[in-house]
Amino acid sequence: MESYPQSRGVHRAIRRIAASRLMARVFGVIQQPLDELVYRLSGERSTLSAWLSGIEVSMLTTTGSKTGKPRTLPVLALPDGEDVILIASNFGRSRHPGWYHNLRADPRAKVVTAGVIREFVARELSGVERARCYARAEELFPPFTRYPRWAGMREIPVLRLQAGGPRGRARA
Repeated sequence: MESYPQSRGVHRAIRRIAASRLMARVFGVIQQPLDELVYRLSGERSTLSAWLSGIEVSMLTTTGSKTGKPRTLPVLALPDGEDVILIASNFGRSRHPGWYHNLRADPRAKVVTAGVIREFVARELSGVERARCYARAEELFPPFTRYPRWAGMREIPVLRLQAGGPRGRARA
């Protein structure tokens, strides 16, 4: 993935626009349905957010913590070797996204990126590992620098999805 300075001009502009509080609120409402539509129309290969921002957007499937049913939605999934990093920013809102609660209840997840399906087990990061992964996310997507301030008292969770599961504890 291209860092913000390395990305094309139009992609930098979209990422910069998304860093405003107003647009974060707007994207928080329209991003998921538009990404899901483009995902279906593209043969499950891409999303509108990926086209506009130049950042690969993946489809995350979790098990609903209340319903037990599969829940699929677009997320920014940062590759980290064989693993994937997820930032539960929820556009800087004061509450965690639903998928975070789903992974806390059942850490098994499926991620589809560019048509490739992979299965993972999630665990929540802390300390230096969390800080390193969050800093990397900020390099790609400027809104991540503002989200902690907007989120108020909520610390934004960072999760590592590991193929085949972690060695030891398997809960998010």
